Amino acid sequence: MEVFYASLLCLFVSFIFFALHLIFYKTKPASGALPPGKTGWPVIGESLEFLSTGWKGHPEKFIFDRMARYSSYVFKTHLLGEQAAVFCGAGGNKFLFSNENKLVQAWWPSSVDKIFPSSTQTSSKEEAIKMRKMLPNFLKPEALHRYVGIMDHIARRHFADRWENKEEVVVFPLAKNYTFWLACRLFVSIEDPQQVDKFAEPFNLLASGLISIPIDLPGTPFNKGIKASNYVRKELVSIIKQRKVDLAEGKASPTQDILSHMLLTSDENGKFMHELDIADKILGLLIGGHDTASSACTFIVKYLAELPEIYDGVYKVNLKKLSCFHIVLIGSNQSHYIENNRVFSKKTKKNAYLSPGCHNYTYA
Repeated sequence: MEVFYASLLCLFVSFIFFALHLIFYKTKPASGALPPGKTGWPVIGESLEFLSTGWKGHPEKFIFDRMARYSSYVFKTHLLGEQAAVFCGAGGNKFLFSNENKLVQAWWPSSVDKIFPSSTQTSSKEEAIKMRKMLPNFLKPEALHRYVGIMDHIARRHFADRWENKEEVVVFPLAKNYTFWLACRLFVSIEDPQQVDKFAEPFNLLASGLISIPIDLPGTPFNKGIKASNYVRKELVSIIKQRKVDLAEGKASPTQDILSHMLLTSDENGKFMHELDIADKILGLLIGGHDTASSACTFIVKYLAELPEIYDGVYKVNLKKLSCFHIVLIGSNQSHYIENNRVFSKKTKKNAYLSPGCHNYTYA
């Protein structure tokens, strides 16, 4: 009897998988040849293998194995509920980035819209296009010039608090802390480390949910990501409301950060964004600064540590640049430059000796 029930259960499971395969994998005849590769299991595709290589610390193995098996240029797969083609190498990247909105278009899985629901009922793709139109005004060279001092200040505080007097440091989590702290400061003027840490934990859950299997059940990473997104959005709305009050009372500057810029900038029809719409966009910018820049910083440290000759070259080049460079102080009419470890004022011709190392420059 037990064998009969076991056989019946296996038959039922096989039927379910076969039905799912017919539902999700029934495709129309392709007008052109598809790239080589396989799409894996019904519904989940090759997501488990993709995620498992990342959990084991070798995410590149998933790509390299298929490059060797199918093609070093492009292969097809099925990840996180969506069929996809993976372009490999410099040629593939050049093709994608030089043909955006020509031969290819930016695309996000439907699961992204669940974690980043739009208050305007538009897709993530449409919101990204709107954001790209808005950012150039905020990221012009003259605007970026104002952030150099802020970035330097945050970097000094970060190294003093997290790196100095440590026998060993784990770079990636520290780099994530630094880039997220910097993003919070530049986007919404949050500089208090405790407030940044308050946001960091839900953002870790949110980032994990983005690259998880999109199963919205209690306890799953995807479900936790959705909840974290709702929590952060709620906190951002309260910050936005307070900023509107501060701008009206003159306590905040229109150019202080991207939040002020969004509140005071209208679209081509003269309409201003709603609070929830702004929260959606700030959330997207913050998650973008949570992993991408920190990964780049981590790899820079990694390669400098592994290649001492490159480290020495970078060190010497920066010492040479520091021997004579020009400083323009934000909020001051004075102009200064450093030459042979002395600070000169072009106005007064006075100078002060600088000892080697990092310095804070304060002028009246």
